[in-house]
Amino acid sequence: MATTPNLGRSQPVGLSEEQLRELRVVFDYIDTDHSNTIELGELKTAIKRIDSLITNEDLEFFFNLLDKDHDQKVQFDEFVTAMTEYLPNREPVIAKPTTPQQESTPFDIADIPMVQGLKDHSNPMCTNPIQFAFKNFIGNDERIMESAVVGSTDNSADETSGSNPTTQAASQTGRLFVRAGPRTTIRWNTDEVNPCIVTCGGLCPGLNSVIRELTRCLIQTYKVKQVWGVKYGYEGFYRFPMVPMTIESVSRIHHLGGTVLGSSRGGFDLDKIVESIEKNKINQLYIIGGDGTHRGARKIAEELIRRNLIVSVACMPKTIDNDFQLIDRSFGFLTAVEEAQRAIQSAKTEAEGAENGIGLVKLMGRQSGFIATIASLGSMDVDYCLIPEVPFHMPTLLRHVRSRLSKQGHVVLVAAEGAGAHLGDTGEKDKSNNPILKDIGKYLKDTIVSYMKQEGIECAIKYNDPTYMIRSVPPNVTDSIYCTILAQNAVHGAMAGYTEFTVGLINSHYVYLPLPAVTTTPKLVDPRGRTWYRLLEITEQPDFSDECNIFVSMALAIQKAVSMKRSQ
Repeated sequence: MATTPNLGRSQPVGLSEEQLRELRVVFDYIDTDHSNTIELGELKTAIKRIDSLITNEDLEFFFNLLDKDHDQKVQFDEFVTAMTEYLPNREPVIAKPTTPQQESTPFDIADIPMVQGLKDHSNPMCTNPIQFAFKNFIGNDERIMESAVVGSTDNSADETSGSNPTTQAASQTGRLFVRAGPRTTIRWNTDEVNPCIVTCGGLCPGLNSVIRELTRCLIQTYKVKQVWGVKYGYEGFYRFPMVPMTIESVSRIHHLGGTVLGSSRGGFDLDKIVESIEKNKINQLYIIGGDGTHRGARKIAEELIRRNLIVSVACMPKTIDNDFQLIDRSFGFLTAVEEAQRAIQSAKTEAEGAENGIGLVKLMGRQSGFIATIASLGSMDVDYCLIPEVPFHMPTLLRHVRSRLSKQGHVVLVAAEGAGAHLGDTGEKDKSNNPILKDIGKYLKDTIVSYMKQEGIECAIKYNDPTYMIRSVPPNVTDSIYCTILAQNAVHGAMAGYTEFTVGLINSHYVYLPLPAVTTTPKLVDPRGRTWYRLLEITEQPDFSDECNIFVSMALAIQKAVSMKRSQ
């Protein structure tokens, strides 16, 4: 594809040089006769290669939108003006991570709110000779820096485990987070503590380990008399009676997958939940869930304050997709990756055992492709990995699959469930108000089979969908220990009087994070990060973020423009 250094007579307001250069690439791709203008026939030919489903009628309609002076030729300036209006966003077209930018304020301390109206008490752990002898207590002034990198000009972090991709400037700016752990002085009289535990959202390896350790730490370490469990998520507060949790009842549950309390999506009714908390005289609330659950926890904490109820609200981030901002990784993620590799190994075996064999695996990852990326990286058996952060161009993918198939006789393809988000959704939403995506696995299977048939190639494609298998297993050793420490630190934080916080790992240190810091946008795989490029080097797949995103955005722009103008 030829490009030209001539970027046009002027640069439209709001467009960067990179954005303008990308539009020039698209313009030159369409302008096949190099006349520096686009005609209708050229537009039809080029766009049909990008998306064969766009109709000639829509392309003619779009061409008229581009052709402002109606001379049947589109100049580059006309093209830029129209595309600036209709592109899905004003960011550079090539995919980039959406990590929120933080102000560079020296030592911005991310403090945690304290429950008001409590008095100081000696921590019962101070009477434990082992704990006290080793001085395993945390000072209230101890903080953990957001980034361990100082003075780097390269913002592409090694996000293999999902670590935060920011760096500290040489002047030591950035946020500091409250270090998690037990304090010598606590703010609750443990004889009066009446805590409850609730698990929300989808299943994840390690939920029972968290429940077990919360219960054990509260009863055994802090001498709390009774711990309660809420059944089936937020709606359990007002639909089911709370169940008593004991050391005996939770002693073996960490060997089981799922959650003994049950879980559910949706069901968030703020008034009913707070009324249940008040009715049952709950004063410590332990919530385990994802970003939606954390947003709900924040509303609960604010409403409790508004009603002058003295309650500590402590959260633990649960997302199998590993898409929580700031923290190194979420619990259950490494177990999920380990289980996903079993499906990949099976796909590899099936593909190698057949002539023109293709092994296709769909993994979890609605918005973030961490499971697919790390599982593919770890298996070393994957030829193509598709993730939501890097939209793919189906004709390009098909050509590559055919080429790889002819060279090595088999292909293994892994796709995150959200990898086809740019192809559209079903138009329906789940109980958490998330759009229900089309089945990318079935779509890929049907499309590949149809394409190979047209090319006269008989292939044997085997489709593995372990989506729910990888989230319902018990945690591995690493995740089990991680869950234990997260739960302990949640209890330590609540006992210290903190509220409206979650517990996480930053730079291998456990910290308390204010809920607003983690209830923003999901953390994404960086298409320009080291982890993604390690994967590209191993799979030898093309960098779809460069090859495809410009043209995918072009197709989306056409669809958006036609829809907008016809509805006016």
